Amino acid sequence: MSTTGIELKTRRNGLAEAVELVSSMRFAISLLMIIAIAAIIGTVMQQNQPTPNYINQFGPFWFEIFDKLGLYTVYSTWWFLLSLAILIVSTSLCIARNAPKMLRDMRSWRESVREESLRNFHHRTEWTAPLSAVPLASQTAQRLENAGYKVKLVDKAGGVLVAAKKGAGNKFGYIFAHTAIIVILLGGLLDSDLTIRFQQWFMGKTPLAGAFPENIPAKNRLGVGNPSFRGNTMIPEGQSSATAILVQNDGVFVQELPFTIHLKKFIIDFYSTGMPKLFASEVTIRDHETGKTFDGTIKVNQPLIYRGVALYQSSFEDGGSKLKLTGWPMTGSADRSFPVAGEVGGASEYKHGKDVYAIEWSGFRPFNVENVKAGEDVNAVKKGKSLNEELSATLSQHTGSAAKNANNKDLKNVGPSVQYKLRDKSGQAREFLNYMQPVELEGAQVYLAGVRTDPSAPFSFLRIPADDKHGVGEWMRLRAALADPALREEAARRYAERALPPGQKDAALAAQLRESSAKTLAIFAGSGDNGGYVAVSRFLERIPQGEQEKAANVFMKMLNGAMWELWQAARAQAGEPAAEPTEAHGRFLQLATNALSDSFFYGAPVYLALDDFTEVKASVLQATRSPGKKVVYLGCLLLVLGIFAMFYIRERRIWVWVKNGDEGQGAHALMAMSTQRKTLDFEREFDELKTKLPQSA
Repeated sequence: MSTTGIELKTRRNGLAEAVELVSSMRFAISLLMIIAIAAIIGTVMQQNQPTPNYINQFGPFWFEIFDKLGLYTVYSTWWFLLSLAILIVSTSLCIARNAPKMLRDMRSWRESVREESLRNFHHRTEWTAPLSAVPLASQTAQRLENAGYKVKLVDKAGGVLVAAKKGAGNKFGYIFAHTAIIVILLGGLLDSDLTIRFQQWFMGKTPLAGAFPENIPAKNRLGVGNPSFRGNTMIPEGQSSATAILVQNDGVFVQELPFTIHLKKFIIDFYSTGMPKLFASEVTIRDHETGKTFDGTIKVNQPLIYRGVALYQSSFEDGGSKLKLTGWPMTGSADRSFPVAGEVGGASEYKHGKDVYAIEWSGFRPFNVENVKAGEDVNAVKKGKSLNEELSATLSQHTGSAAKNANNKDLKNVGPSVQYKLRDKSGQAREFLNYMQPVELEGAQVYLAGVRTDPSAPFSFLRIPADDKHGVGEWMRLRAALADPALREEAARRYAERALPPGQKDAALAAQLRESSAKTLAIFAGSGDNGGYVAVSRFLERIPQGEQEKAANVFMKMLNGAMWELWQAARAQAGEPAAEPTEAHGRFLQLATNALSDSFFYGAPVYLALDDFTEVKASVLQATRSPGKKVVYLGCLLLVLGIFAMFYIRERRIWVWVKNGDEGQGAHALMAMSTQRKTLDFEREFDELKTKLPQSA
């Protein structure tokens, strides 16, 4: 053989080995393991989220590594799509190699079997009948046909072979199951982001990052002909949309729809707990090509399908509710309120002295179902704990399914709330969540003012006690008075006069009491964010340890008395009568003092109280075009048929070798039976045939 011939044979052998490897079971299992691991990652890790979310969650170092691996868009990464493609090729080669042999075997009668080989079968039997070979073979064939077998008679040297088979369709199970894998994977590829990636790679499409411009460039838009997509569109009541937003980890694409959706009305029903149980959107669809319009209703699990696009009811949002609020200063000695107006999704300007803040209205909820279970004593104070950590423990954000909390009697609808961000000129922002109505916690009516600096963190809540008018005016007056040195001095004077026994006039003692109470209020008033019980704690730490407990008791007693007088002085300055010394007013003052201590950690120059609102609801619809869905359904059908065929159809083959015996002894029959899986049913059938076939007519 020439060198060229040897090289050609070597190449052919190498190609054959490569094909055998790719089409092997171990190769397919390895690919399935890779795909399964990727699917687990894609399930555990939220996909297509904004980049800052991943940086906050994993940190800069791991963010870069995970980004290089494409873990934020697992199902559209090149290696995942390549794995699917290779698995399709592998399964196709496997079918191409084995299906023809299986089909030939299904059609084959295996009539080349010899008498000697039949004697080696485990399941065999022999009998003699008073018939010649041909009639006995015909009788045996007829009985096998009655038993459901297909039969063929084959003339052999010295006899007749009866070949019978049943359940040959078992091999369709292998073919259907493997074909199903290919069909399902193809359907999955059709519904994946592959078409979008293709447009990015070869058509210059790029996601839109940042704010939406007035005219969105063509490179950020996907046309009506995009064969596969899944995006959301938010439509306020009375407005329309003809696009959907496809979120990517580095921006969004604007997907054009072949029709316009006009939201006439958004319907929402609630459980008795206040949790929503039904979302529905009444819409009008207008076709862009024909101008045809028709009405429809979209409910959860009841989509509207038109022009190959399915519209699902996804969720609901605020569509730009109009808000009326009252602003209260949280710094300085001013206590005058002022009106504030806002619209959800917009921004308002707030001036505080020379500083200018932007109020970004991020959300409004007309109802809030919260867990108001009693927690720790509202009078408890934890030194050094910002906003008293027990507040967060008592009332955190309890949202989610109403079903899992159906028997929780602590759930209560606490009314509307407004959420906003206060951003300073440097761009730093804190987020706030304020409830419109007071909430009863541990026997006290308090207004909840939540604050957080990290969007991923829960809110911590400041409890502002409700006054006799069910508002926050008295607390705001007390806060302003605490920041006013003149009122603190007046409160100290009042306290010194009241503390002295009636009839006792000791100028030195009165001056000492006045000075001490003024200093107590000044320490509690603090400066900047250093005030409240934290400032008291730091002051007491300078006292010798053995005397700290006694000093703390004296200090707190003087603080409570001075705060009462401060409240009365503030009311007198405003022309209000003195508050009566009742138990309710005493409890109010204790809660107010705790809230004043916590207010140093509030971190905002203003508190915004929601007064009135005009709700505008918006429906969030998911727009989906999934041509691979029917392909996947076909694959699932093939998979079911394949599994049924493999597990419930049993292939059985029978050979009966019939030959004439010695003269006068009739014909002799040798039967052998085989199957792929030996079961009790097979054993029972063999015993029945072993008894039935030799019977005389």
